[in-house]
Amino acid sequence: METRLYTRRAVLKGGALVVGFSFAGLPLASAQGVAQAGAAPGRTLDQRQVDAFLAVRRNGSVIVYSGKVDLGTGHRIAMRQMVAEELAIPVTRIELIEGDTALTPDQGSTAGSSGVTRGGVQLRQAAATAREALIARASTHLGRPAAELELADGYVRATGGSARISLGELVGDSAFDVPMNPKARLKDPGTYTVVGQPLPRPDIPAKLTGRYVYVHDFKLPGMMHARVVRPPAVAAQLLDYDAGSIAQIPGTQVVRIKDFLAIVSDDEWAAVRAARELKTRWSEAATLIGHTAVRAWARSGPFTNNEVLVNKGTTAALAGSAHALRAAYYWPVQSHASIGPSCAVADVQADHATIWSASQGTHRYQSAYAQMLGLPREKVHLIYLDGAGCYGMNGHDDAAADAVLLSRALKRPVRVQWTREDELGWDPKGPPQLLEISATLDAAGHIDAWETEMWLPTATANLAHVPLLAPQAAGMPQPVGESTGLIAQNGDPPYRAPNVKVHVHWIAQAPLRPSNIRAPGKVANCFAVESFVDELAAHAGVDPLEFRLRDLADPRGVEVLKKAAALIGWQPRSASESRRATQPVATGRGLAYVHYKNNENYVAIAMEVAVERSSGKISVKRVACAHDCGLMINPDNVRAQVEGCILQTISRTLYEETEFDRSRVTSVDWSSYRLLRFPDVPQLDIALIDRRHEPPLGAGEAATAPVAAALANAVFDATGARLREAPFTHERVRAALAQA
Repeated sequence: METRLYTRRAVLKGGALVVGFSFAGLPLASAQGVAQAGAAPGRTLDQRQVDAFLAVRRNGSVIVYSGKVDLGTGHRIAMRQMVAEELAIPVTRIELIEGDTALTPDQGSTAGSSGVTRGGVQLRQAAATAREALIARASTHLGRPAAELELADGYVRATGGSARISLGELVGDSAFDVPMNPKARLKDPGTYTVVGQPLPRPDIPAKLTGRYVYVHDFKLPGMMHARVVRPPAVAAQLLDYDAGSIAQIPGTQVVRIKDFLAIVSDDEWAAVRAARELKTRWSEAATLIGHTAVRAWARSGPFTNNEVLVNKGTTAALAGSAHALRAAYYWPVQSHASIGPSCAVADVQADHATIWSASQGTHRYQSAYAQMLGLPREKVHLIYLDGAGCYGMNGHDDAAADAVLLSRALKRPVRVQWTREDELGWDPKGPPQLLEISATLDAAGHIDAWETEMWLPTATANLAHVPLLAPQAAGMPQPVGESTGLIAQNGDPPYRAPNVKVHVHWIAQAPLRPSNIRAPGKVANCFAVESFVDELAAHAGVDPLEFRLRDLADPRGVEVLKKAAALIGWQPRSASESRRATQPVATGRGLAYVHYKNNENYVAIAMEVAVERSSGKISVKRVACAHDCGLMINPDNVRAQVEGCILQTISRTLYEETEFDRSRVTSVDWSSYRLLRFPDVPQLDIALIDRRHEPPLGAGEAATAPVAAALANAVFDATGARLREAPFTHERVRAALAQA
């Protein structure tokens, strides 16, 4: 099929977008164009209108405008499936424009597993509203009552008859001019033929063949390459630099804006060399506490607030109870550890700017970059291009800020590529969490009273965005803070308990600049809660599965627990006691459960591990997961997300901790910040439960939450040792074995 390119001005005419490429055609970078980047979009972004989300071309194909982006999660096919189902057209006739602030409505950041649950559901409602409008128009054209008409294969036709008219004839290249109808009737899920199918992702062929354009590959005419020179210590000030130290590298230029320092060149390798060789002088700075001090630091405050999240019955008797069980759990500071370092391109002109970024929140960051440039928000245009996976704010938005400052200074397009040391050393981090839990059991061995006490950083909660490095170093004002996520959720047990209290000590600061990281807070909280539930079961002398099932009222929760247990071949713990003997390698099984955020997915994880006693090495042999996310739009996408959740969290549990001293992060390579490696990947057995008549829930986070607890519980089953601090390093395992 012929592929054609249009200028943005030609593309953006009238109420509908006309794009000349096929479903299997151009990479996304071409689809989200470069030519007339500052041109007015010529269409509405008003989310009260169908035209904000959909347009129909004269040939009957449909364009979908999504403010949510595909971060490798499969949204590019899932969004098409949701719209295709309601409009009764093939997905191959749908184009998707995503994350372009000039073309797509602001549906919020792609975070919190909200892509399908909010973004996709909104698109589906727009399609249902559009279907009503198309049938109404066709009724006039065909002279038939609307009740006798239906959509099928790009036409509105008379039910059981031959009279029909194409969507292109009804709307093609013009606006719907119809308000969104929140009550527009959706199709019966029992009749779905597109939603629920494992349709292939359209971006995979180009990615597998190396033709896909990531932000790292993106180029503009006259573009310069840049490397930012980072200080040797957090909060250090730039005193001086020696431009003569890179005189032997031709074509390089130093840009300094207060403490922001960078090298730019037309040649990328020249910029890399010069950034390494430039001699600089910085002030001394020792503003950090060091990673080994974080756990004790968490208790010291100052605290901005002490908040009670759950208060049911009374837990007053716990304080003086000699029979209460108590345990503390700690989760460390962690990096997003994106495999590919962050990158961005900016082209800043006198009266407008265009930025190409892999950001999860292109609309959110318009204001930040506009403030940096002194431009109106609408004059700053962000275009999403794929980058390395982030699962929370990594360095993407900082790299874009770097590029913005440099492009403004040089009056040329600038591409900024971070290094591995930049990414691990300077990305905003997942915050540390400390939890203490105490509980008592009644005479029958059920939970009677439960109290969770948390120490969590509040440093960036509920503010506009994480403070960006470039304007911070340049001494420029900026809106500060992004929510680190709802990190206090799932701190209470999901099982029946008459007396429960959960309270948080919100710490005023954080050890390092924090941001949201995959399943914010829930991994650590579920690790603590489900590990402690296991401790209670052992104390009561009850099998861990039985202990959970007898006090779990939600039938969907019961189902996932039973399915995960069946997949792993669960046997009551009394049958596995012999595995706690002193053999050199001990094997065991553990499980954990979460009702994610207490109102979303149901997930149960069962795990089989082997523990080498002499070294303290843990090997995860097998993971069984039962996952219920309501209606599944594309089961292949869901399975891929669940697999990724499990593997990434095994990595975070066994290996990952950001190490830092009084001045800087010291774990800045793959040796000092280790990840799970291919030989360590376990067998994965996943049962997906499709609830076609339930709302769709996101699959990008929930399966992370029970992983650490299931792993710790399996180690206990194997050895009798409790692990309460992540990561489960060899040294910590050996220490726990010595105490068991």
